[in-house]
Amino acid sequence: MIAAGWNDETGFTIQVQHSNDLVSIYRHCSKLLKNSGDRVKAGTALALVGNTGKLSTGSHLHFELWHKGVAVDPAKYIKF
Repeated sequence: MIAAGWNDETGFTIQVQHSNDLVSIYRHCSKLLKNSGDRVKAGTALALVGNTGKLSTGSHLHFELWHKGVAVDPAKYIKF
C-alpha cells in the first residue's frame, strides 16, 4: 500500500504498488481496511465500496490501473 486516505473529490482512496511498475487505485470507498505502508497479498480486502467524495454519483467501486505513471486499460493486464 503506497497511499490510503481521504481526498475531498474522490473520498477514501487507496493506491497499491504492484510488480512491473503497476499501481492500482480504488476511490470512493466507504471504509479503508488497510493503511499506507501495509503489505497485502492477492485477495486481501482493502476497503468497502462506498459513495464518498464530491465526485461520487452513488455507491460504486472506482478502479484505475496505471503503468509507469500512465493510465492503462485494466483488461489488458487482468484476467477477468
